[in-house]
Formats: sequence, structure tokens, C-alpha cells
Amino acid sequence: MAETGNGAAPQAPQIKMNILNQYIRDVSFENILAQQGTAGAVVPDIQVQVNLDAKKRDTEHQYEVVTKLVVSSKNKDSDQQLFLLELEYAGLFHIEGVPEDQMHPFLLIECPRMLFPYVRRIVGDLTRDGGFPPLNLENIDFLQLYRQEIARRQEEQTAAEATPTA
Repeated sequence: MAETGNGAAPQAPQIKMNILNQYIRDVSFENILAQQGTAGAVVPDIQVQVNLDAKKRDTEHQYEVVTKLVVSSKNKDSDQQLFLLELEYAGLFHIEGVPEDQMHPFLLIECPRMLFPYVRRIVGDLTRDGGFPPLNLENIDFLQLYRQEIARRQEEQTAAEATPTA
């Protein structure tokens, strides 16, 4: 291990992250149950899809990270759609000290983790205001989500390389 002049080990770079702003970029809630009505009891089956996007902004050290959520609820018994919620929630981050090779996972794991409590509250408020019991989202494992996306991209790349071109 390299040592500095005073005998101490070199320090890792200090990471600085600030959330500059956060906002709803797009939201849609459709109460299909109220529009179409239903007969009998409703047993909801809720599906949640999460997509993430991140991009560098023109200003140095600034990034925009967007959490895209699609929450669909159907009646388990009849497969009738109850509601559909679509939310794009963005955060603007100032980030310094993260090595370039670690920036991609940092943006798609740590930044969404910081925004998630706000996303959860918005989803709960929208479902309650839409006429349903408030939906309290389970925690999302953004590390696992990131690993799944990397594995999916590698499979696509392997499949594309294996396909002969004419």
C-alpha cells in the first residue's frame, strides 16, 4: 500500500451528493373500476414495474435521474382492471468524487434510493385520492434491479453477437 509523506494511507476521494431539485415529470391515474363499475367482491392483484433513467446535464457535476413506475391493479377473480397509475419522478443531483467507472451504478442505485420515500408517498396519496386504500409500496432493491438490467443487456448482446448477419 502506498503511503503519504506522514506515514498515513492515502484517503479515498470524498463523495459529495446534493439533491438540487425533485419533481413529478409526468403522472397519470385512471380509476377504471369507477368508470366501468363491478359486481361482487374485489380482490386486488397489484403489479409494479420500475424503470430507471439517468443522464448528465450540461452543468458540470449535475445529473438527472428519473424513476418510472407503472402500477397496475386487477381483480384476481375476474382479471378486470381496477386502476392504472403511471409516474415519472425526477431528481436533479450534484455529484462529485465518484470515479467515472462507478458513476453509472451510483446514479441508478443510490440516487433512486434517495428519491424513493417521496415516490412512495406520491403513490399512496394518488391511490387514496383516486378512491382506493392508499398503496404503500414495498421497498425496492435498486441494487438487484441494476444487476438484473446489466444481466439482461449482456444476454441481448450475446444473442446479437450469436446471430449471423446476412
